[in-house]
Formats: sequence, structure tokens, C-alpha cells
Amino acid sequence: MPSSSQWVAFLVASILFIQVPGPSLLFTIGRALTVGRREALLSVVGNAIGVTAQALLVAVGLGAVVAASVTAYTVIKVAGAAYVIWLGIQAIRHRREGREALEKQEAQVSAKRGHALRIGTVVGLTNPKTIIFFVAFLPQFTDPAAGHVGVQMAVLGAVFGAMAVCSDSMWALLAARAREWFARKPARLDKLGATGGVMMVGLGAAMLASE
Repeated sequence: MPSSSQWVAFLVASILFIQVPGPSLLFTIGRALTVGRREALLSVVGNAIGVTAQALLVAVGLGAVVAASVTAYTVIKVAGAAYVIWLGIQAIRHRREGREALEKQEAQVSAKRGHALRIGTVVGLTNPKTIIFFVAFLPQFTDPAAGHVGVQMAVLGAVFGAMAVCSDSMWALLAARAREWFARKPARLDKLGATGGVMMVGLGAAMLASE
């Protein structure tokens, strides 16, 4: 396992990376503004599952394939960006449903939990920049002398995912609180839902345009 100093360095570096605005954070805020707190938090968990799965892929060496293949990187980037854009368009088209969702009973909302979790997982899993980051990032905090480097990287990736859940959840709660404040007037909530959708469309476009 990594040494104590490596763990400290890894935790500090992870905190800094997670707090830099990026696809996951902007997606979380967009979801909170569009569909509310519960669904946004489930999307956060799903996103962390996707990111952790990426770390496991890197741990078994598949991340290096994506890092070395322009085609593989492009395919994943386009798929992820297209999915985020589609979610944004759907949010704009159905912006009035945000107001209706606030009036639904708990049982009705709970029925959609799997859907929100799946959305977050797909977004997290199709973010190619995270794979590239893990390829360059995780090996620096392993101890080859201790053996089982793949296992060490898998553990580090799981810890990173847990940290991302904590951070993104706080952002989701803050964004959801803002949404609830606007929801006092239905017309404001409609506009807010559209704003969240526009944010996700912009995020997807930025992902497509990035190198």
C-alpha cells in the first residue's frame, strides 16, 4: 500500500483536482437546478460510480489504451458530450416539469431513483479526461516496492470516488437550495430549469471542443 506521505499527497492533490470546476461539478449543479436535490444527489452517486469504474479500468491497464489511442479518446469524448447535451435539451424541453416534480409524493419520486443513478453513472463513465488524469495521476502515489500496484491504484481510485461524492454533494445541496428559493414562484422555476438545461448543453459543447 502507499506510504503515509503518499496518502497525504494523494488526498491533497485529489481535493484540489475535485474542486476545480469541470464536467462532473458542472453536471451536478445543472442537475440540481433542473430536477432538484434528491435526483441531483443520486446523480452524484452515479457519477462517482462511473469515475471509480474508470479508475478500476486504469488499474488493470485499459486506461493506457485510451491515453494512447486518439480514436478511443475521441469516441468516448463524443459519446459523453452527446449524452450531456441530450440531457440539457430534454431539461429545456421539459422545464415546466420541474414545478410539477415539487408537488409529487415521495413514492412517485422514489420510483425514479434508478434513472437518476444511471444517468450519473453514464456521465461519469464517459468522461475521457478523467481516464487520462487517472493514467497520469494514480501511479505517482503507488509504492512499487510494496507490490500489487494495480490493487493500490484501485484503492486510490475508490477513495477518490468517495471524496468526489462528498464534494459534489455539497455543491448539489447548495444548488438545490437556490432552486427551492426560486420555486416559490413557478415561473422562476421554469426559467431555472431551462438555465440548468442550457448549462448542460454548454458543458457538452465544451467537452466536444476540448482537445
